[in-house]
Amino acid sequence: MAAEQQKHNELFYACKYTPIELLAGFGAAPRIAEADVASFAYADALAHPNLCGYGKGLIERMMATDVHEAVLVTCCDVVRRVYDVLQASGRMDFLYLLDLPHRRGPAEIALFRRRLRALADAYAAYSGAQFDVGAACAACGTGVARADDRVTLMGAHASASLVAEVEKGVGMPVENATCTSRHLKVSPPPQLARMATGPACGVCCDGGATPAADPLDAFLDWYAPALLGQIPCMRMDDIAERSELVGERGQQGVVYHTMKFCDYYGFEYGALAEKDEIPMVKIETDGTSQSEGQLRTRLEAFGETLRARGGAAHQVQPAPTASGDAPAGPTAAAYVMGVDSGSTSTDVVIMDADKHIVATAIVPTGARAADAAARAMDEALSQAGLAAGDVALRVSTGYGRDNIEGMDSSVTEITCHARGAHYLAPDARSVIDIGGQDSKVIHLNANGSVAGFVMNDKCAAGTGRFMEAMARVLEMDLDEFCRRGLEWRHEVRITSMCTVFAESEVVSLVAANTPTPDVIHGLDVSVARKTATLASRVGAEPPYLMTGGVAQNEGVVRALSEVLKAPVATHEDSQLCGAIGAALIGLQSLG
Repeated sequence: MAAEQQKHNELFYACKYTPIELLAGFGAAPRIAEADVASFAYADALAHPNLCGYGKGLIERMMATDVHEAVLVTCCDVVRRVYDVLQASGRMDFLYLLDLPHRRGPAEIALFRRRLRALADAYAAYSGAQFDVGAACAACGTGVARADDRVTLMGAHASASLVAEVEKGVGMPVENATCTSRHLKVSPPPQLARMATGPACGVCCDGGATPAADPLDAFLDWYAPALLGQIPCMRMDDIAERSELVGERGQQGVVYHTMKFCDYYGFEYGALAEKDEIPMVKIETDGTSQSEGQLRTRLEAFGETLRARGGAAHQVQPAPTASGDAPAGPTAAAYVMGVDSGSTSTDVVIMDADKHIVATAIVPTGARAADAAARAMDEALSQAGLAAGDVALRVSTGYGRDNIEGMDSSVTEITCHARGAHYLAPDARSVIDIGGQDSKVIHLNANGSVAGFVMNDKCAAGTGRFMEAMARVLEMDLDEFCRRGLEWRHEVRITSMCTVFAESEVVSLVAANTPTPDVIHGLDVSVARKTATLASRVGAEPPYLMTGGVAQNEGVVRALSEVLKAPVATHEDSQLCGAIGAALIGLQSLG
């Protein structure tokens, strides 16, 4: 019986405006409903397919067998739809929808207080519990500003697993300032605390015939404005106080989280990015744990950027020499190896202590990144006339960087491409890297360090894979595809960047006897336009250097130059840029 009572006292909620302290006064144990799910099996069957990922994830969590009580708050329309689904299921013992005012004036506070009282009455009738003002006050806590070095996670709801992913990726403590996190800016007044220690009847007389206020009413008088007075979410009409979340002491950067198919927090990110007040990176999830793997590179690169801004260079532990000791520093005989494990090719560079490239290798990655890396390293060593033991340091980068044996360290491709680009073209201020499975634009400082970056890594649109797929549709190898695109005569607009839809569009153009070179040029321009959009988001500026495998496609390079209205340069070693940067980081560690 005790276990059953404990289970039913666990009350689930999702919004920072949920009156969890009030409910704690009735013996409830509020628990945030974190939608950390792998799929949307229930939601796809019970809700509209256009419901956002957060709403679907919330349905999945609330339909779990351990959920019996829930209070939802109308912070957005999707919560109303979730409430409808849960109510229709008939499986909840207590389900309540609290209507939230989106303003915080006196009239709205009075309205909100009445609604809180109605919720309190409903939960008291359901639970049979009396309100304990002491328990409610004990549940109240105020946030304390953190002064230590940290990053702030802002934006849409974030589960504990996402917070942990950000902390692991960036390598700094994370302050959660999303919708999931909340704190009251004021503490309960002393008279409420005194009321909590008064007579057990809950109504005390002040030495005469005048009764004191009812504890619940007294609590609500203080609590309604306090709860509504938190730093507002983006659904509120007046969001000026949100400026307090940026620029506080100890804040090293901001990771801004948006939810797929939800625009509200995207607006704030855009405004903050324009101000350029603090280093910031945007991440997006779809409400499932499946999204987190896509975040790894941008989070790790952001952490590397923050540490570089603080003057901390990336350090690599040198491999032991034959005597068992690590090399003391660079010598004339010191060599380092950079390995870039990409989705299409694995590139290796061996560099000497004077930063001269002594050997390179490019091999197809194929099905196993580790095997491709081993072949590429053997090929580079053979070309240089070196043995494996002659290499003091091995640094990996690229999407397969953690799967390669024998590496001393791994660094993200963002940092490595920036370093490599500065080596190849010291005047470059922006790097456009279009690889096999992602595209990225990196804005550089004058010294070649990362000022900012943006990535497209959630689909093949605008990448090397996209171009390969279009070449297959036109029954060409990639070299012929690139060459024929330079022979175009008439503009053809490809409207879709989705690989599947673009394929259908290309087939239709071919069926309409559109010249093949014109179709290819249309594809080149579509890739250029998508890449230019990324460039605008990060404040890219000329001179531009293009790296990655698609840099060999002259049609895309020309189209980019036209769209960006500035020359886009390439280098004969553009494809090796990531591996070069990894080798340079290794050399820096030896020094």
